Amino acid sequence: MIHPSARRGHNLKTDYQHEAAESLGVLLVNLGTPEAPTTAAVRRYLKEFLWDPRVVEVFRPAWWLVLNLVILNTRPRRSAEAYEKVWTDEGSPLLVISEKQQAALQAALEQRLDFPVKTVLAMRYGNPSIASGLQALRESGARRVLVLPLYPQYSATTTASIFDAVSDELQRWRWLPELRFINHYHDDPAYIQALADSVRRFQAEHGEPDKLILSFHGIPREYFLAGDPYFCECQKTGRLLAEALALTQDRWQLTFQSRLGPKAWLKPYTDKTLESLAKSGTKNVQVICPGFSADCLETLEEIAMQNRDIFTGAGGSEYRYIPCLNDSAQHIDMLAELVAQHTQGWAASADTDELLRRAERARRIGDNF
Repeated sequence: MIHPSARRGHNLKTDYQHEAAESLGVLLVNLGTPEAPTTAAVRRYLKEFLWDPRVVEVFRPAWWLVLNLVILNTRPRRSAEAYEKVWTDEGSPLLVISEKQQAALQAALEQRLDFPVKTVLAMRYGNPSIASGLQALRESGARRVLVLPLYPQYSATTTASIFDAVSDELQRWRWLPELRFINHYHDDPAYIQALADSVRRFQAEHGEPDKLILSFHGIPREYFLAGDPYFCECQKTGRLLAEALALTQDRWQLTFQSRLGPKAWLKPYTDKTLESLAKSGTKNVQVICPGFSADCLETLEEIAMQNRDIFTGAGGSEYRYIPCLNDSAQHIDMLAELVAQHTQGWAASADTDELLRRAERARRIGDNF
C-alpha cells in the first residue's frame, strides 16, 4: 500500500493495505531437496543443510573446515547417485509429494474452515524457501499464520530449525502477523490411526511379516542427553502404533537410521538390526518410517533399497517397505484437523463492506496526515 503521506509526494510503502481482505495463512514445511540429482545441485543443498547449527552442533570454525574441505568434496557425488535412483520424471519425490499435500490440504481447509485460508509449501533447505513462503502468505493478506512442520516428532535438529528460519525472515518485517507454531503431533490419535490403517492395508495385500520394523531418522546421542525429546517421542509413537495394531513385543522393533559421522547416534541402528535379525533366522520383515510424512531419499533409497540388500544379503528372504502417509486422504484429513485445532479462536476476517469502510476512513485520515 502507498502510505497516506504519499499524497504529499512521499513514496513510502507499508506492509498493510486497509482495503485488502485478510486470511489465515498455513505454512506447510518439510526438510527440502536438491533441485536436481547432480553433484553440483546436491553440493549446494548439503552446504546449506549441514551448515545449520541446529543440525551439526560443532565449533563453527572447525566444522567449516571439515564441511568445505572434506565433506563437500566427497559426499555430493555419492548422494547424487542415490538421488538419481529415486528421481522421477516429475522431479524430486519429496517435492512432488509435498506439492500434492499442499494442494490437497488447501482444498480440505476450504471445506472445513469458515474463513479465507491460504496454504503455502516451503522447505527448510533449498526451494521453495521459508522466506518465499512467508512472503507469499503476506501478499495473500494473511494476518494470522500457522506454521506446520511436517515432523510428527519434535527435535531441535528439525522443528526448532524451522522456527529459526521463520524468525530470521520475520525479523525483516515491520508489521508481524499473529503467529502460531505446531510443535509436534507424535501422539495425535488421528496420526496414529492413519499409520495403523496404512499398515493394515499394506498387510492385507502382502501378508503379515515375522517382524515389523519402525525406523525413525536418528540424531546424535549427545543431543538426546542434552535434553532433546526426540527419542522419547519416537518411543511413544512406536508404542501407540504397536498397541493400535495389537502387536506383541516380539512382533515389532523400533530402530534409528541415517546416521552420519563417527559419533554415537540413537540406537539400535536400523541397518545393524536388520542384519542381526536375518542372521538369527528372521526371514520376513516389513519396515515403516513413521517419522517421515512424505517419501524421500531416506525412505525410498536408504530403507527400500540399501536396507533391503543388507537384510537379504545376511540371509533374509522377504523384505518390504511400507510407504509413508504421503498425500493419502486419511493423512490430509488428519493434517486439516490439526490445523483446525490450532487455529481455534482466530475469528473470520472483515467482510467486503467493512473493508471498504476501513479504506475510506484511512483515506480521510491520510488527507490530514
